[in-house]
Amino acid sequence: MAAERKPTFFQSLAAGGLAGTAVDLLFFPIDTIKTRLQSAQGFVKAGGFRGIYKGVGSVVVGSAPGAAAFFSTYEAMKHSIPLHDQLAPVNHMLSASVAEVAACLIRVPTEVIKTRTQTSMYGASASSFKATTLVLQHDGIRGFYRGFLTTIMREIPFTSLQFPLYEFLKHRLSIYLDRKSLYAHEAAVCGSIAGGTAAAVTTPLDVLKTRVMLDLRDPSKQQVPSLPMRLRQIYVQEGTKALFAGVVPRTMWISAGGAVFLGVYEWAVHGLMST
Repeated sequence: MAAERKPTFFQSLAAGGLAGTAVDLLFFPIDTIKTRLQSAQGFVKAGGFRGIYKGVGSVVVGSAPGAAAFFSTYEAMKHSIPLHDQLAPVNHMLSASVAEVAACLIRVPTEVIKTRTQTSMYGASASSFKATTLVLQHDGIRGFYRGFLTTIMREIPFTSLQFPLYEFLKHRLSIYLDRKSLYAHEAAVCGSIAGGTAAAVTTPLDVLKTRVMLDLRDPSKQQVPSLPMRLRQIYVQEGTKALFAGVVPRTMWISAGGAVFLGVYEWAVHGLMST
C-alpha cells in the first residue's frame, strides 16, 4: 500500500475554507428549519417555511474562516501529537477537540447572528447586518459570544464522535480497497455516516445551544439558569421530544453536509497537493 502524503498547513487552510463555504451555503435552508423547530417560540412564530435563507449573510462571512481554522488546526495536531497507532482514536479526538475550539472563536459570533436572523427575533425584515448592529448596541462584543460554552459543549462531543469514526471508516475502507488515499466520493461516504451518527446523538446539546443563543436576557443584570439547569428545564417542562427537536433535519443536514464537507475537503486538498 502506497504511503500517505500529508497536506501542508496552507493546503489544509485553503481546502477547509472551500469545504466550509460549500456545505453551509448548500444546506442553509435545512439548518434554518432545524433552528426554527428548536426555538422556544415555536416553528410557525419563528418563521415557518418563509425566508429560509434569512441570515445567510453571516454564514458567507464566517464559514470559510471557521472551517479553515478547524482543518488547519486538526491536521497540524493530528500529525504532532505523539501517540502510537493503537491510540489513533484518542489522537483524533484530541485533535478535533482543539480544532473545534479554534473554529468556534470565529464561528460563534456568526452563529449568533444567523440564529437570531433565522428566527426573526429582530423582525421579519431585519438583515444580518441589522442584527449585528443590534447585538453590538445592546450587548457589546460579549453579545457575539453568547452561547460560546454551549457551542463548545456541543461541538467537542460531536467531533469526538465524528472524526474518530470518520478516520476509522476511511482506514477500514482503504484496507478493503488496498489503497491508502481514498477518492473524494469514497471519503464523502465515510463522512456522511460519521456525521449523521454524531449529529443524532448530540441533538440535545444542539437544542440547548439554540435556546441560549436566542435568550435575550442580560446575565449581568438578572439571574439566568446554569446550562445543566436549562437542559433539565427543557426536559421537565417540555419532555424528551423537545430535547430531540429538529433531530431529523439535523441528522439529514449533517449526514449530507458531512459528505459534502469532507468530500470537498479531500478533493480540494488532494488537488492542491498534486499541483
